[in-house]
Amino acid sequence: MHPMTRLDDLLTKQGFSKKTSKSNIDFPIIEEHLRFKLPEDYKYYLANYDDFEGFVGEEYLRLWKIDDLFKLNKEYGVNDLPDTIAIGTNGNMEFIAIELKVNDYRIVLSPFIDIDVQNHIEIGTSFSDMLIRLKNGIKWFN
Repeated sequence: MHPMTRLDDLLTKQGFSKKTSKSNIDFPIIEEHLRFKLPEDYKYYLANYDDFEGFVGEEYLRLWKIDDLFKLNKEYGVNDLPDTIAIGTNGNMEFIAIELKVNDYRIVLSPFIDIDVQNHIEIGTSFSDMLIRLKNGIKWFN
């Protein structure tokens, strides 16, 4: 099964709503502005699904619209971090972000209060992996 088909199944089963009209997100321009290449599974989500707010498993998740990424990363000071872009929040005092690694990336949870890469906690090896972990009941904190 194609990875994006699996992602589609996962998002649909978790209550994510598909966009009703075709998305015309210009990812190359966005990535140039971000100076950050977005992962394919996250781009697929942005292109095909509305923003999401709700529970996945036992954890609350609020994923921001692509239009809000620049503004919110700047407002919260996340764009001061190297190779990190916040994509949402857990509804508490932490943001969910993509952290670029050498030839790879991971999804992290990090506090808004003390913004530092040292505080990043890995919550997924990919956007899809984060959602699978949550669906399977893995909590961010024990």
